[in-house]
Order: sequence, then structure tokens, then C-alpha cells
Amino acid sequence: MKKRHPWILPVRRRLNQIVPMIAGVLLLWSFKASGLAQTVDLIIYDLVVTHRPAALGSEQPITLIGIEEGDIRQFGWPIDDALFCRAFDRLKAAGVAAIGFDIYRDKGVGENQQCLKDRFREDPKLVSIFNVAAEIDAVPETPRYRQSYNDLSLDSDGVLRRDLVHVSEQDERTVSFPMRVMEVALEDTSLRLAFERGDYADAWLDQGSGGYQNESEAGLGMQRLLLFRQPGSYRQFSLSQLLEGEVPAEHLSNQIVLIGSTAPSLRDLFEVPQSRFHKGQELFQISGIEIHANRISALLDLRKDGVFTGWTMPADGNTLLLVICGSLGLLLGEKVPNLRRSILIVSFLTIGLGTVLVTLLVNQIWIGITMPLVGMISMSGTAWLRRGAASQLHSQQIRRLLGQTTSPAVAQQLWEKREELLSDGRFEGRQLPVTVLFLDTASFTSVSERLNPKELLEWLNRGMAICVQAVTDHGGMVNKFTGDGMLAVFGVPVPRQPGTEASEAIAAAREIHAGLQRLNVELHRESKPAMRMRIGLTSGEVLAGSIGSAERMEYAIIGDTVNCAARLESLSKDSHRSVLRVLLCAQTLDLLDDAARRDLLVENWGLVQVKGRDQSLQVFELRLDNELEGKPASPL
Repeated sequence: MKKRHPWILPVRRRLNQIVPMIAGVLLLWSFKASGLAQTVDLIIYDLVVTHRPAALGSEQPITLIGIEEGDIRQFGWPIDDALFCRAFDRLKAAGVAAIGFDIYRDKGVGENQQCLKDRFREDPKLVSIFNVAAEIDAVPETPRYRQSYNDLSLDSDGVLRRDLVHVSEQDERTVSFPMRVMEVALEDTSLRLAFERGDYADAWLDQGSGGYQNESEAGLGMQRLLLFRQPGSYRQFSLSQLLEGEVPAEHLSNQIVLIGSTAPSLRDLFEVPQSRFHKGQELFQISGIEIHANRISALLDLRKDGVFTGWTMPADGNTLLLVICGSLGLLLGEKVPNLRRSILIVSFLTIGLGTVLVTLLVNQIWIGITMPLVGMISMSGTAWLRRGAASQLHSQQIRRLLGQTTSPAVAQQLWEKREELLSDGRFEGRQLPVTVLFLDTASFTSVSERLNPKELLEWLNRGMAICVQAVTDHGGMVNKFTGDGMLAVFGVPVPRQPGTEASEAIAAAREIHAGLQRLNVELHRESKPAMRMRIGLTSGEVLAGSIGSAERMEYAIIGDTVNCAARLESLSKDSHRSVLRVLLCAQTLDLLDDAARRDLLVENWGLVQVKGRDQSLQVFELRLDNELEGKPASPL
């Protein structure tokens, strides 16, 4: 026989607990690494931003001059430098605060190319752009302190949600287009200097902030979520309107003017959070100059109020929240006794937490929603699966140890107390007060001579079916079959009141008697031998527990009480003339309450010496019909 080391089972139990948790953690990691969590977070973010109330762009001192399809048809493309020079002259005459020229013009267009260079060299209100990624330079001869980069930070799905506000420790010209335009308009660089000092160090996105689980570029430079004003709400005019003097003076004086392309054919359009849930027929996009207008608006608000709106939880905070939610889910999944209640608690908690996180997002506080919720669900689900597997194992162990010989009520009790009763896949030994029912079939040898083996087994099983049903219906357990008999016990493995067990055992005997009477009527019609049985009932303590090896194990009851029941069943076999004879000892009768005792009719056999015992037993025969060998019965 293969030797089993004692440490194997504890290690196996520990592994059964740890492995599901490791699987849950790996599932979470895979979900995060796949980018699904980030995708869901971004969708939720877009949905909230789309439906969140937004301020109007017209509230800001910003005017947009767009190059529209009509301008292209009128002036051609690319537009002659001389036309832009005329536009700059009109804006300067109107007294604008600053002009942001969001058009690449590193090379001249038209005959009078020098005019554009002259304007950018001499006009302190003009800001030119260059692009780092595309390696496009600014308008030639533009001073470095009026140059700016217009690079934008797009998420991996092509949507613009972030604003690259500033990149520190760069050369003089490396300032963002919105920052430079605002500085020129206000003649103030204090906000950029505050960024350089680190005054807003905790406000910037890092890799892992909020819902950016896999967006590596989120940690580059000083980035923040862009607070969009209502799309299309900024004052906007065409280049032709400006050149023809159709732009009202109040929309130019002391205004920040941005000039850029808005014509779809020029493809300077971007998807934004509102694009995903736009109800229009065409894909909703906004122009680059409107993007920059929103960026400038955010800087103006910050400079005015000093309050940094749009906070995202740092990566460490998201990790901590994930650990807390996962641990909470695991705790609730493991420790709430009732599985259905555990699922309900986790479900309500998940919904509540999701509602809180969405509410924070509505108020411009972005905490990654998906991973904490998935963590809670995943780890609680892991616990539920582990419990389910453990429950299945316990169920198999219980079925293996007890078979199908317990009542539904006892089975339910076993299930509820499985953790307490089972240890290493077996029932621990316990001293329990019980009532034992030992049953045997009378005249089995003579009947076996009249029936062939198949008929004999069928005949016996019909009787045993009645007995098993009666025992289990009354909360007992069939412990074993003894050839043509059986051993049943009331009070194991979950004990009840001894008086209850004794009463149920007597009730089971009565049910067996009634069942045998019905069966014998059927057997008589079939010309088959009648079935008679004997029962011995005793009450007392027994040692109950699992006996055997890992390969073969059974639930056994041991003790003098079992032996006495067997001796009573076999006592004076010749005196048995009725369908069922039931002998019980005084200990069983003493356990009954007064009402149960009044319902019994018994014949007192007196003190009887049984084999294997030094002390005699006070024996009674339970009267179940009107023929008790002609002897009078007496009530207790």
C-alpha cells in the first residue's frame, strides 16, 4: 500500500485556498494588460463628459478665425501669404490682445513672401507654431519667445482627451501654443513659472492615473485632462469675413484670436469625448483651433482662480483602491456564510461603489472605475468558485461517508455544519447520545429455498425500501445493511434531543409495520412469501466517526448500545408471530415525554439476560396490532 505522509492533506488544503486566489489575481492582471479595463474606463469617461453640463466658449475672450471650404474656393490652397498679412493688419487695427497662427508656414506661399516674415518678426502680438513630431519649423524670422509647439496628445483610440500643458527644462521656444498665446495676450509668464517651480506637481497625469492603465504617453510632460466647453460655442468667423470687414469690432478688441483651418478637406479635425456619443449622422469632430481654444480657456481659468480643476487619482492610489476592493470582495465572498446573501452584498456594494465613482467623475474627479469594480467582482467570484469547489468536495465526502441513507433534513444539517463536522475528509470521532434500530428479516433462510436468486433479491429489496424510507423520513440514518437486515441510528452525525430521537425511532418502527402490511397484501396476490421482520431498539451513548483508510472509509457507530439493539432483535425468535416484532429497552422508554408514553401500548417482558452483558435489561414489546401472542398489553 502506498504510504501517505501526514503533511500532504494540510498542504493540499492550503493549496486549494491559495490557487483560486492566485488565479483571480492573474485574471485581473490579464484584464489590465489586455487594455480592456482602459477601454471601458475611456468609454465611461466619454459618456460622462458628453452628458456633463459644460460652460460656453463665448464666455471667454477668444475668437476663432477659421479657413472654411468657401475660403479655399475663393482664395485657393495654400493661401497666399499676402492675404494673411492683410488679416493680421486688420486684427492689429482692431486692438486684439494676441494672434495665434495655427497654420504651418515654414515655407513661403505667393510672390510677397517676405511680408509674413516681417509681420512675425516685428509684431509682438503674433505667435507662430512648430511641430516636434512632424519636424515642421515655425514661420522664419519669428523670435524664439513667440514660437510654440502645437503637438497634441491623442489616446490610443485616436480620441483627444488630454492636454500637454507644458514640458519643463526645455529651450526658450519650447512652450505650448496655448500657453504662449495667453502669455503674449496678458504679458505675464507667472503661470508657467509656477509650473516650473512644481506648484502643481500633484495635478499632472502619470502613467496609470485614473483610467489610463496602459497609456504610456500619459506620463510624459505636464499633462491634464482637457476640460471641454460646449462644442461649437466659441465665437467663430471665416477668413473671408475678416478680410471683408464683417467681423464685429467687439469680437476683436482685446480678444485672443486664433487663426486655423476648419474646412474638412484640410483634415485638421479631431475626435473628442463627445464624438463617441454624438447623435448626428456624420462623425462629430472639432477643429484644431477649437481644441486650442479649450486649452487656453483652461489656462485662463487656472490663472484667474488658482484652482486646478480636473483631478485624477495617481497610479499608486489606483493600485491601493484595487487592492482594497479586491480584498473586500474576497472577504465578503469567503466570510458571508450564505452564498446567496454574499452575492447580493457584493452586487449592491459594486453598484454603490460604481455610482460613487461615476458621481466623482461628473464632478471632474477621475478615479479609474473598471479595475476596482472588476477586482471586487473577480476576487469575490474567486471565493465563490472556491467555496463551490469545496462544497462539491464536501458533498462528495458526505456521500462517500454516509451514502444516500440520510433524510433531507439531516443532509441539510450536515451541509450547514460541514466545516465543523469534517476534518481531512472524514468525520472526527464523537461520543453521541443516540437511539439505535437494529432490524432483521424473519425466516429468510426458508424463503430463500422457495425463490430463485433474482426473485429473492427483488423480494428483499421491496421490504428494505420500506424500512429505509421510514428511517430517513424520521430523521434517522441507515448506517449499514447486514445481509437481510440493517443498522439504523437516530442522532448522528448531528445530534438532537435524546427524547426526540427515541420518539422518531418508534415512529419509524410503526411506519415499517404499516408498510409491511401493505407489502404483504401485494405479495399474497403475487403468490409470494409474506415478509416479517424483527426490530431491536435501544438508547444510549455510542462512539461515532469515520473508520478505515483513505482508500476505503465508512461512517461507523460503536458501543454497547449497538450490541444491545442487536441482542434484542435476535431475542426469542420463536415468539415472533406478527408481521413486525419490536423489542425495546427501558432506557428508550424513559426518554419519551409523557404525551408520547401515553400513546404507547407495550408488553413488559421483565428483566432479560442477554448475551454479552453482565446486567439484565428491562425489555418491552411494542404492541403494533391486535395480536400479541394473546398476551394483554398495558399502557405506560
